[in-house]
Amino acid sequence: MRTVIFSTLIAIAATASAQAAPRPKAETEALDLAKRAIAMRSVAGPGNQTPKVAALYRDALIAGGFAAKDIAITPQGDTAYLIARWPGSDPKLKPLVICGHMDVVEAKPADWSRDPFTPVVENGYLFGRGATDMKLDGTIAIAALSELRGQGYHPRRDIIVEFSGDEETTMKTGALIAGKLSNAELVLNLDGGGGVLDEKTGKPEYFTWQGAEKTYADFKLSVTNAGGHSSEPRKDNAITQLAAALVRIGDFRFAPELSPLTKAYFTKAAQYEDAATAKAMRAFAANPADKSAIAALAANPAMVGKIGTTCVATMIDGGHALNALPQRAEANVNCRIFPGHSRPDIMAELTKVAGDPALHIEDVTQGSVATAASPERPDFTAAVEKAMAAAYPGVPVFPAMASGASDSMWFRSHNVPSYGVSPLFTKPSENFSHGLNERTPVAVIAPAIVYYLSLFQDLSR
Repeated sequence: MRTVIFSTLIAIAATASAQAAPRPKAETEALDLAKRAIAMRSVAGPGNQTPKVAALYRDALIAGGFAAKDIAITPQGDTAYLIARWPGSDPKLKPLVICGHMDVVEAKPADWSRDPFTPVVENGYLFGRGATDMKLDGTIAIAALSELRGQGYHPRRDIIVEFSGDEETTMKTGALIAGKLSNAELVLNLDGGGGVLDEKTGKPEYFTWQGAEKTYADFKLSVTNAGGHSSEPRKDNAITQLAAALVRIGDFRFAPELSPLTKAYFTKAAQYEDAATAKAMRAFAANPADKSAIAALAANPAMVGKIGTTCVATMIDGGHALNALPQRAEANVNCRIFPGHSRPDIMAELTKVAGDPALHIEDVTQGSVATAASPERPDFTAAVEKAMAAAYPGVPVFPAMASGASDSMWFRSHNVPSYGVSPLFTKPSENFSHGLNERTPVAVIAPAIVYYLSLFQDLSR
């Protein structure tokens, strides 16, 4: 295991060897700040320490040259959000927004090999909740901005740094921030995109920036009836009726489809997959109705979310006593909707698939809005390709669509282009965001600093 880890770090370093000179001060600041942030349990609910993370980031920005008067932390329930402004020389230009979030998904210490809120670096990896999603990325960006200010850089347009406080739950602060910053030129979302490392060699294979995402939706399914004594069973049983509907939904496949972004992804990323997956990706890109390609991609958890809308049962509850027929049974079906479709359309399709007039379906989604893809702006794509070439020379760059949701949707709902731009590279098998023993190679910090220095300058000139 140790040999594999070190070979991964050597491969990352070798690929980035042609980059600009290292910046040890910024690299040290990013890692130290990430450790301090990870140690703060910024989880929704009692004891939420997201406001402490906001204060930590504020202090780091001030130490890096931001004026205290240009930074605001706004409380919101048990959380808070931060907005900081670096004034540009031309007030007529729309601002560049750098977007992220401070909260993390719950992590129970008893389930982890290490305490999730006690950050540690072992064998070249930073372990802890938020090491990938997304405290390390946020602190790298803060360190890069401090480095820029230390170099004497002066942006033409304002650079606004914002961190939401409930992206992993209700996403209310992200919506509030986007409303305040709806005049932005474009948004660089640190919580999206990223690079892929080869599973065997650890060598960086390719980098994708995120130009679109699927719409998040939750639908509550419920069946009610009179119930009764369990010694007198009958067919109108709420639990079995709901179970039958869930099986039909589980067996259903929404029509596969392509967008320009996903077609580009399937075409270009195919060369990095195994032969069977690559063949299916190319066939699907050529013809999204290809049945064999659909079957192969739908069977792959890493691919099924990229070929169309998905819906899956995630929670179930029913009955009221061990010796009584159930009076109610409920389930949640979570959907990730391909761009171009509305939640009412998907709910109508689920109702049809469930095929039971006794079943009631209700949209209970919180914190989500459907949005179209951001345009492939030449200034943005050129800046990303230049930044990646500086950090990882020769690594291919192309767009992708996210299967999950992020704060980008709030900006897109205001017609502000938003792009996932994280430069962190990981192996697919080591992506533990939201899972146990979350970790990220520390070797990615140095090239990430180089990448952000280039990207932030080029898009704020």
